[in-house]
Amino acid sequence: MSLLEDVTKGSLSTILVGVAAAIVAPTVLPALASGFRPLAKAAVKGGLMIYDAVKETVAEAGEQLNDLVAEARSEMAESATEAEAAATSRKRKSE
Repeated sequence: MSLLEDVTKGSLSTILVGVAAAIVAPTVLPALASGFRPLAKAAVKGGLMIYDAVKETVAEAGEQLNDLVAEARSEMAESATEAEAAATSRKRKSE
């Protein structure tokens, strides 16, 4: 029992784990990679769908903002025109 405890506590256990990983990795990693590929592909598809939805939403919000700015500018120009007309009318009346 003490021999097993000594092996698991020392650097020998770390070396054994490293050797075992080096032996098993060439067999296990390709199998894991082929299993993870569909998951990665699904994740990329999901990310693209979210990106497209956000892009569309931002474009719509931008259009609405541009419409509001155009309306505000139109109202400001109309108010300025009305103010000029009123000032001109008052000036003519006073003359």
